[in-house]
Amino acid sequence: MTAKTLTRMDLSEAVFREVGLSKNESAELVETILELMSSALARGEQVKISSFGTFSVREKNARVGRNPKTGEELPITPRRVLTFRPSHLMKDRVANGKS
Repeated sequence: MTAKTLTRMDLSEAVFREVGLSKNESAELVETILELMSSALARGEQVKISSFGTFSVREKNARVGRNPKTGEELPITPRRVLTFRPSHLMKDRVANGKS
């Protein structure tokens, strides 16, 4: 298995090849989609993409953590974290190694 990373440029290149928009229009489309998703998540909304999965923001409460090296207890402040739940179709594709 190779550790290739899919980038924004790769996405816009795929839109260019598959949809037929110009390279600039493809890049703008990808940027617009990512900006819409980021804005919705920043507002605390879910982003659900059919057959792919759901991105959501979860509130984590304050708690006491422990430094594993020293054993010292440290307070962990409350925070918001981004979570992703893949759809069953995506889980199956990944498990079967299908592209």
